[in-house]
Amino acid sequence: MKKHLLLTVLLAGTFVVSSQNKIITVTNSLPVDREFETVELTKKLLGLSASSKLENYGVKEKNSSSFLESQTVDNDGDGIRDVLLFQPKISASSQKEFEIVVVTIPSESKNNNCYSRFVPERTDDYAWENDKVAFRTYGPVAQKMVEDHIPGGTLTSGIDAWLKRVDYPIINKWYEKATNGTGTYHKDTGEGLDNFHVGDSRGIGGIAANVDGKYYFSKNFIEWKTITTGPIRTSFILTYADWDAKGSKIKESKLISLDFGSYLSRFEISITGTKKIAAGITLHDKKGTIGTNIKEGWLSHWETLDDSEIGTGLVAPKKTLTNFDNHITAEKDLSNLYGNLNVKDNKVIYYVGFGWKKGSPFQTKQEWEAYLSSFARKINNPLTVKMKR
Repeated sequence: MKKHLLLTVLLAGTFVVSSQNKIITVTNSLPVDREFETVELTKKLLGLSASSKLENYGVKEKNSSSFLESQTVDNDGDGIRDVLLFQPKISASSQKEFEIVVVTIPSESKNNNCYSRFVPERTDDYAWENDKVAFRTYGPVAQKMVEDHIPGGTLTSGIDAWLKRVDYPIINKWYEKATNGTGTYHKDTGEGLDNFHVGDSRGIGGIAANVDGKYYFSKNFIEWKTITTGPIRTSFILTYADWDAKGSKIKESKLISLDFGSYLSRFEISITGTKKIAAGITLHDKKGTIGTNIKEGWLSHWETLDDSEIGTGLVAPKKTLTNFDNHITAEKDLSNLYGNLNVKDNKVIYYVGFGWKKGSPFQTKQEWEAYLSSFARKINNPLTVKMKR
């Protein structure tokens, strides 16, 4: 298995006035201030030639001398950067101009707020995080250990939540202390902890196929590929072994990304063998409270977790969340709140994540659901970008 990890670039440094410099206008159509939303710039949008290098450009507000943090990403792994990312702040119902500037001395960013990696020292987890939240899921070695009755394995394609309460990266730190025996991430010493049980559940965002009222799902991922880590986005691909849904063979892979400032990861599922999927949120001991708004496109669950509370949620683009199933069963870990989504062109897109009372501003179910509602409105009314001619 080959790990493909691309360096991110913070385009900062001196610049020169050049005919290659571009001016773009970013427009916010909503009557609310916007930040922590990622704008993607391509060569085509900027009117650049195919031979141009996006990593040679920086972003700054027009008439400003300060550069914004940005990141370039090679999405398809061909060695050429495909998009230039940045996160503008735009006031309600307004627009702002930015200069895309040729830089003379681009420098590598040392800021890895958005980070992910394969974790061989903890069997074979894959973990990811930003400044707000962290997640992990499990690989083939962990699955085989369970199947071979070896202690310490994990068999699930569910998604685990790591409840962080600091804005700096914790993945490497937590795994290191667990590996060298100096601590455990199951105890909160001020940074947060992992006390979120997944088991056979869907955790936060694992998928299933419903056939005749029964849910079927994959086992652990079998392959992984890191696409990017950086100050603005981390993204990666997980591939799963073909799985059976009552005679239908399902092929599944996940392109997962997490952007700076967001409590929700974006899941883009590539799938064949079914015309719809169910993305699930675990109901744990079934004592929490669900919330649903199909019109806006979100589902939520709010529950007590040890000495605190947590909200979990799913948001889907408009008209893609068809209905939900508050699936309650006596079978261990199989009670999930499912959002049913139609498969179009072998793809499904949704966002899932959480807000922990100790590590987020969401102190009530109502505050958490207000965030989901706002998030849904923003993804359905994205910031728009136009070149100034």
